[in-house]
Amino acid sequence: MEQIELKTQKRTVLGKEVKNLRLEGLIPAVLYGHETKSIPLQIEERELNRVLAQAGGHRLIALKIGRARKRQMALAREVQWDVISRKLIHVDFYAVVMTEKVTTEVPLVFVGEAPAAEAAGVMVLQGLDEIEIECLPGDLIEAIEVNLSGLEEIDQAIYVKDLRVPPTVEILTDAEEIVAKVAWAAAEEVEEEEVVPVAPEEVEIIAKGKEEEGPEEAEPRQTYM
Repeated sequence: MEQIELKTQKRTVLGKEVKNLRLEGLIPAVLYGHETKSIPLQIEERELNRVLAQAGGHRLIALKIGRARKRQMALAREVQWDVISRKLIHVDFYAVVMTEKVTTEVPLVFVGEAPAAEAAGVMVLQGLDEIEIECLPGDLIEAIEVNLSGLEEIDQAIYVKDLRVPPTVEILTDAEEIVAKVAWAAAEEVEEEEVVPVAPEEVEIIAKGKEEEGPEEAEPRQTYM
Protein backbone atom coordinates (compact mmCIF):
# COMPACT_ATOMS: atom_id res chain seq x y z
CA MET A 1 0.00 0.00 0.00
CA GLU A 2 1.38 3.41 -0.97
CA GLN A 3 2.44 5.52 2.00
CA ILE A 4 0.57 8.78 2.48
CA GLU A 5 2.77 11.62 3.74
CA LEU A 6 1.64 14.92 5.23
CA LYS A 7 3.89 17.87 6.05
CA THR A 8 3.08 19.66 9.30
CA GLN A 9 4.60 22.29 11.56
CA LYS A 10 4.51 22.62 15.33
CA ARG A 11 1.97 25.22 16.39
CA THR A 12 2.48 27.95 18.98
CA VAL A 13 -0.85 29.70 18.43
CA LEU A 14 -3.50 28.26 20.77
CA GLY A 15 -7.08 28.87 21.86
CA LYS A 16 -9.27 31.37 20.03
CA GLU A 17 -6.25 32.86 18.27
CA VAL A 18 -6.20 29.88 15.90
CA LYS A 19 -8.85 31.68 13.84
CA ASN A 20 -6.01 33.85 12.55
CA LEU A 21 -4.25 30.72 11.31
CA ARG A 22 -7.29 29.77 9.28
CA LEU A 23 -7.29 33.17 7.63
CA GLU A 24 -3.77 32.33 6.47
CA GLY A 25 -4.90 29.00 4.99
CA LEU A 26 -3.56 26.92 7.90
CA ILE A 27 -5.61 24.39 9.86
CA PRO A 28 -4.90 23.73 13.56
CA ALA A 29 -4.42 20.08 14.51
CA VAL A 30 -3.29 17.97 17.45
CA LEU A 31 -1.22 14.79 17.54
CA TYR A 32 -1.84 12.62 20.60
CA GLY A 33 -1.39 9.04 21.78
CA HIS A 34 -0.99 7.03 24.95
CA GLU A 35 2.79 6.98 24.39
CA THR A 36 2.98 10.44 22.83
CA LYS A 37 2.69 13.80 24.53
CA SER A 38 0.08 15.97 22.78
CA ILE A 39 1.68 18.14 20.10
CA PRO A 40 -0.21 21.14 18.64
CA LEU A 41 0.26 21.26 14.85
CA GLN A 42 -0.66 23.47 11.92
CA ILE A 43 -1.15 22.19 8.38
CA GLU A 44 -1.66 23.81 5.00
CA GLU A 45 -5.39 23.55 4.28
CA ARG A 46 -5.24 22.39 0.66
CA GLU A 47 -2.70 19.67 1.43
CA LEU A 48 -4.68 18.50 4.45
CA ASN A 49 -7.88 18.24 2.42
CA ARG A 50 -6.06 16.14 -0.19
CA VAL A 51 -4.61 13.75 2.37
CA LEU A 52 -7.87 13.30 4.29
CA ALA A 53 -9.74 12.55 1.07
CA GLN A 54 -7.17 9.86 0.33
CA ALA A 55 -6.71 8.38 3.80
CA GLY A 56 -10.05 8.84 5.52
CA GLY A 57 -9.89 7.45 9.04
CA HIS A 58 -8.62 3.97 8.18
CA ARG A 59 -5.28 4.53 6.40
CA LEU A 60 -1.99 5.38 8.04
CA ILE A 61 -0.62 8.87 7.47
CA ALA A 62 3.12 9.56 7.82
CA LEU A 63 3.32 12.95 9.54
CA LYS A 64 6.49 14.93 8.84
CA ILE A 65 6.72 17.41 11.70
CA GLY A 66 8.93 20.38 10.88
CA ARG A 67 12.49 19.32 10.05
CA ALA A 68 12.32 16.03 11.93
CA ARG A 69 13.66 13.17 9.83
CA LYS A 70 11.52 10.50 11.46
CA ARG A 71 7.90 10.35 10.35
CA GLN A 72 5.19 9.78 12.94
CA MET A 73 2.63 7.24 11.76
CA ALA A 74 -0.88 8.30 12.68
CA LEU A 75 -4.60 7.90 11.95
CA ALA A 76 -7.06 10.77 11.53
CA ARG A 77 -9.36 10.25 14.50
CA GLU A 78 -11.59 13.33 14.41
CA VAL A 79 -12.20 16.03 11.85
CA GLN A 80 -14.23 19.15 12.58
CA TRP A 81 -16.00 21.11 9.85
CA ASP A 82 -17.61 24.55 10.06
CA VAL A 83 -21.37 23.98 9.85
CA ILE A 84 -21.97 27.00 7.61
CA SER A 85 -18.90 27.23 5.38
CA ARG A 86 -18.22 23.45 5.35
CA LYS A 87 -14.51 24.20 5.70
CA LEU A 88 -12.06 22.32 7.90
CA ILE A 89 -11.50 23.89 11.30
CA HIS A 90 -9.60 21.23 13.28
CA VAL A 91 -8.15 17.72 13.05
CA ASP A 92 -7.04 15.21 15.70
CA PHE A 93 -4.38 12.65 14.76
CA TYR A 94 -3.77 9.52 16.83
CA ALA A 95 -0.11 8.46 16.99
CA VAL A 96 0.05 4.70 16.49
CA VAL A 97 2.61 2.25 17.82
CA MET A 98 3.38 -0.20 15.03
CA THR A 99 3.57 -3.14 17.45
CA GLU A 100 0.18 -2.42 19.05
CA LYS A 101 -3.21 -3.19 17.52
CA VAL A 102 -5.58 -0.38 16.54
CA THR A 103 -9.33 -0.33 16.04
CA THR A 104 -10.88 1.50 13.11
CA GLU A 105 -13.67 1.30 10.54
CA VAL A 106 -13.14 0.38 6.90
CA PRO A 107 -15.58 0.85 4.00
CA LEU A 108 -17.31 -1.94 2.12
CA VAL A 109 -16.99 -2.00 -1.67
CA PHE A 110 -19.83 -3.76 -3.48
CA VAL A 111 -18.97 -5.52 -6.74
CA GLY A 112 -20.84 -7.76 -9.16
CA GLU A 113 -24.57 -8.02 -9.90
CA ALA A 114 -27.11 -10.05 -7.96
CA PRO A 115 -28.88 -12.42 -10.39
CA ALA A 116 -32.03 -12.35 -8.25
CA ALA A 117 -32.30 -8.59 -8.69
CA GLU A 118 -32.85 -8.97 -12.43
CA ALA A 119 -36.51 -9.83 -11.79
CA ALA A 120 -39.05 -7.01 -11.85
CA GLY A 121 -39.76 -5.49 -8.46
CA VAL A 122 -36.70 -7.05 -6.80
CA MET A 123 -33.79 -5.08 -5.40
CA VAL A 124 -30.65 -5.45 -3.30
CA LEU A 125 -30.85 -3.72 0.07
CA GLN A 126 -27.57 -2.54 1.60
CA GLY A 127 -27.40 -2.99 5.36
CA LEU A 128 -23.89 -1.66 6.08
CA ASP A 129 -21.38 0.55 4.30
CA GLU A 130 -18.47 0.02 6.71
CA ILE A 131 -17.39 -2.36 9.46
CA GLU A 132 -15.12 -2.17 12.49
CA ILE A 133 -11.85 -4.08 12.48
CA GLU A 134 -8.81 -4.55 14.72
CA CYS A 135 -5.26 -5.26 13.60
CA LEU A 136 -1.69 -4.03 13.76
CA PRO A 137 -1.19 -0.67 12.00
CA GLY A 138 0.92 -2.28 9.29
CA ASP A 139 -1.92 -4.72 8.47
CA LEU A 140 -4.63 -2.09 7.91
CA ILE A 141 -6.69 -2.62 4.76
CA GLU A 142 -8.25 0.04 2.52
CA ALA A 143 -11.62 -1.66 2.08
CA ILE A 144 -13.45 -4.99 2.12
CA GLU A 145 -14.94 -6.30 -1.11
CA VAL A 146 -18.50 -7.64 -1.10
CA ASN A 147 -19.40 -9.77 -4.15
CA LEU A 148 -23.14 -9.67 -4.90
CA SER A 149 -23.01 -12.26 -7.72
CA GLY A 150 -23.92 -15.08 -5.33
CA LEU A 151 -27.33 -13.61 -4.46
CA GLU A 152 -29.58 -15.77 -6.64
CA GLU A 153 -32.80 -15.99 -4.60
CA ILE A 154 -35.28 -13.66 -2.89
CA ASP A 155 -34.45 -13.13 0.82
CA GLN A 156 -30.91 -14.43 0.33
CA ALA A 157 -28.41 -12.30 2.25
CA ILE A 158 -24.73 -11.69 2.87
CA TYR A 159 -23.79 -11.40 6.54
CA VAL A 160 -20.75 -9.93 8.25
CA LYS A 161 -19.64 -13.49 9.00
CA ASP A 162 -19.46 -14.11 5.23
CA LEU A 163 -16.89 -11.38 4.62
CA ARG A 164 -13.33 -12.38 3.87
CA VAL A 165 -10.36 -10.49 5.33
CA PRO A 166 -6.67 -11.36 5.80
CA PRO A 167 -5.93 -13.59 8.82
CA THR A 168 -4.11 -10.67 10.45
CA VAL A 169 -7.35 -8.66 10.56
CA GLU A 170 -10.15 -9.30 13.08
CA ILE A 171 -13.71 -8.12 12.37
CA LEU A 172 -15.37 -6.62 15.46
CA THR A 173 -18.79 -5.87 13.97
CA ASP A 174 -21.53 -8.37 14.97
CA ALA A 175 -21.14 -11.41 12.71
CA GLU A 176 -24.93 -11.73 12.29
CA GLU A 177 -25.48 -8.23 10.92
CA ILE A 178 -26.77 -8.13 7.34
CA VAL A 179 -24.45 -6.54 4.80
CA ALA A 180 -26.74 -6.94 1.77
CA LYS A 181 -30.05 -8.72 1.10
CA VAL A 182 -32.28 -9.43 -1.88
CA ALA A 183 -35.88 -8.35 -1.27
CA TRP A 184 -39.06 -7.21 -2.96
CA ALA A 185 -39.14 -3.47 -3.49
CA ALA A 186 -41.89 -1.52 -1.71
CA ALA A 187 -44.91 -0.76 -3.90
CA GLU A 188 -44.16 2.97 -4.01
CA GLU A 189 -40.56 2.25 -5.05
CA VAL A 190 -41.74 0.11 -7.96
CA GLU A 191 -44.11 2.87 -9.16
CA GLU A 192 -41.31 5.44 -9.05
CA GLU A 193 -38.83 3.15 -10.81
CA GLU A 194 -38.25 5.54 -13.69
CA VAL A 195 -37.65 8.62 -11.55
CA VAL A 196 -34.08 9.90 -11.92
CA PRO A 197 -32.35 9.35 -8.55
CA VAL A 198 -30.83 12.28 -6.69
CA ALA A 199 -27.04 12.09 -6.40
CA PRO A 200 -26.04 11.14 -2.85
CA GLU A 201 -24.31 13.76 -0.72
CA GLU A 202 -20.63 13.43 -0.08
CA VAL A 203 -19.80 11.63 3.15
CA GLU A 204 -16.65 12.16 5.13
CA ILE A 205 -15.38 8.91 6.68
CA ILE A 206 -13.62 9.73 9.82
CA ALA A 207 -13.19 7.70 12.95
CA LYS A 208 -13.81 8.89 16.50
CA GLY A 209 -11.07 10.69 18.35
CA LYS A 210 -10.01 12.97 21.18
CA GLU A 211 -10.50 16.72 21.32
CA GLU A 212 -7.72 19.02 22.48
CA GLU A 213 -8.75 22.58 21.64
CA GLY A 214 -11.06 23.85 24.39
CA PRO A 215 -11.43 27.63 23.80
CA GLU A 216 -11.99 27.38 20.06
CA GLU A 217 -15.01 25.10 20.50
CA ALA A 218 -17.26 28.16 20.62
CA GLU A 219 -16.97 28.45 16.84
CA PRO A 220 -19.65 26.74 14.73
CA ARG A 221 -18.59 23.26 13.76
CA GLN A 222 -19.80 19.81 12.87
CA THR A 223 -17.93 16.68 13.82
CA TYR A 224 -18.08 13.45 11.85
CA MET A 225 -17.34 10.32 13.77
